[in-house]
Amino acid sequence: MLKLTQTMLLTAGLIGYAAFGTAAAADTLKGQVLGGGQPIANSTVTLWAASAGAPTQLGQALTGVDGSFTINSTDAPDKDAILYLIAKGGQPKANAQSGDNPAIALIAVIGNKAPATVTVNEMTTVASVWTNAQFLDGSAIKGPALSLRIAAGNVPNFVDLQSGGWGATIQDPLNSGQTPTMANFATLADVIAGCVTSVTPDACPKLYSAATPPKGDAPNDTLTAAQLIARAPWYQPTRVFALVDQFYPIPKGKNLRPVPYMPYLNTAPSAWVLPLKFDGGGYRAGGKAMFDSEGSLWVGDNFTIGWQASDSLWQGHATKFASNGRPISPITTGFTGGGMEGGTFGAAVDAKDNAWLTNYGSKSITVFDKNGKPLTPPEGITFDGKLGLMQGVIVTPSGDVWVLGIEKSQLVFFPKGDLAAGRIVCEGDSAEPCKSFKAPFHLAIDQQDRIWVSNSALDHVTRFPAADPTKAEKFKTGFNNSGLAIDSQGNVWITERFGSGLLGLAHLIDLDARLKLEGVAKASDYLTKTMSEQRGGSGSVTVLRPDGTPYPGSPFMGGGLPGPWAAAVDGNDNVWISNFAMPSSPIVQLCGVRTENCPPGMKTGDQISPPGGYVGGGLQLQTDIAVDPAGNVWAMNNWQDIDSCYPNPSEALSTRCGGQGVVIFYGVAKPVRAPQIGPARQP
Repeated sequence: MLKLTQTMLLTAGLIGYAAFGTAAAADTLKGQVLGGGQPIANSTVTLWAASAGAPTQLGQALTGVDGSFTINSTDAPDKDAILYLIAKGGQPKANAQSGDNPAIALIAVIGNKAPATVTVNEMTTVASVWTNAQFLDGSAIKGPALSLRIAAGNVPNFVDLQSGGWGATIQDPLNSGQTPTMANFATLADVIAGCVTSVTPDACPKLYSAATPPKGDAPNDTLTAAQLIARAPWYQPTRVFALVDQFYPIPKGKNLRPVPYMPYLNTAPSAWVLPLKFDGGGYRAGGKAMFDSEGSLWVGDNFTIGWQASDSLWQGHATKFASNGRPISPITTGFTGGGMEGGTFGAAVDAKDNAWLTNYGSKSITVFDKNGKPLTPPEGITFDGKLGLMQGVIVTPSGDVWVLGIEKSQLVFFPKGDLAAGRIVCEGDSAEPCKSFKAPFHLAIDQQDRIWVSNSALDHVTRFPAADPTKAEKFKTGFNNSGLAIDSQGNVWITERFGSGLLGLAHLIDLDARLKLEGVAKASDYLTKTMSEQRGGSGSVTVLRPDGTPYPGSPFMGGGLPGPWAAAVDGNDNVWISNFAMPSSPIVQLCGVRTENCPPGMKTGDQISPPGGYVGGGLQLQTDIAVDPAGNVWAMNNWQDIDSCYPNPSEALSTRCGGQGVVIFYGVAKPVRAPQIGPARQP
């Protein structure tokens, strides 16, 4: 049998990330259980193996007076199983007078390989619960192998499993001093520690009350309390924050609270979310993004690193991130070749894990294999130079690939994804459905094999049967459509960057004039500058039923929709919206058509996230948003400094047009299958 004391795979930056297919059998596992930074004696520690079925117990031990434990196991788990430890009960040394505390329940998800020793404490609990929120039920973890692998692989981004201290990513330069995540995390650990150590006689009842969800029972241990907070991070966050003062009042004559974990929050957050930012791999101003079958993310970049980028010069390449946020593509250039030059809001992954990307700079279509090898010619697919600026691309369940050209209102078709058989179906006013297009932006296919197309210069979307594109239909929407997504019931969710009111109509008229007189580039400049000045409620989201009629209450507006750009449907049919507006735009979660998956009293289109949306994590002006198989929501930072994107910017700021990094909000959505081909489905 293999030993759990195998060396941690440091080159991947997490435990067992690159060895997910290796069995994780254990002879002996040693560790320590801590509460409030001090040992917990007589705690029952159980080693479990998680998989798609009920978890399997591999071993159990009691901690000694120093909190240490040794678990001897004779059972080998399945090779795809994920190991985790649960510590229950015990006597915390931090408050020796409290005696045994049955409310203690701590967890450490360690993947399918473990470091030499494992610490179980409040920090490992917060890290493990937030990343595994969609798969935890009390002390049980179960779910699809890929989903569990992704969730476990992200735990070390938050915590060092050997020491129980900070992980590498949360304290790197992009996260530690740039976002509130570190303080959010430590504050949660402090509050849980208050109950673990019985810092006040009523600490646990107070925690249970603060963690009680809007629907359901109050928790009865610290692990359940953490899960309830993670699953409803938007629900009355001030309740949990108030416990910091109640548990750790500032001593007279002192400046700091006597908390076990620093830094703590000084003011209540809008939600208990724990976003982290990742960069590298050539990422700069990412556009559309798609996950492959391993949960890795492909994204086309508007610009390249170090360039004095502007909206008139798109020369970006392709970036690929692993499911734990680590860049896979080359550090500065990203993946190049195959015509990749100036990626746009066009990305799709087919059933073979090939990535299809569209370009502005080269006016082409590029295809990479899963390893980043170009499958298209050096100039890309251009149809002998006939393509204009390109945008949306999708793969259908039948394997066909459809692509949109925004500049020339083009529709391109590759039957069964055959690169050699591609053709331009129509262009401009030559035939339908192109006659019904104007600056077509994105597209999606529904359950009836009908393709829906958003039109960024019109107030309607276009629909046509995949079997006969000439049978085009138009359906009224708001102004300046961009993203669209289809839920499990066949409803179409459409983002309207200028909203649905008179001001939006005026903006659309101005945009159309620039499009006719000056072309796409100048119209794009007007679009982005206008959106950057919008505030909450300026944009809107229209929902159309499968028959094209408006869904009751549509269009939807809210404080979290200053400039909605893209829409993604999660496994509960709730809808996630990105925003390209203010410098730190929010992301938003809307109640979908299956209202049983929404908070009590909410109806379709209501905003589940806080009034201003979910914030933090280093969000900038975003384009795409995507849900992965572990329920993590990824947002693409596209631009960061609007003034640097136009001619003659300040020299010192001349490289700051392109957005920096992707931001991952952990465990907040119901997972979806990857790659997403057709409407989203659960794994």
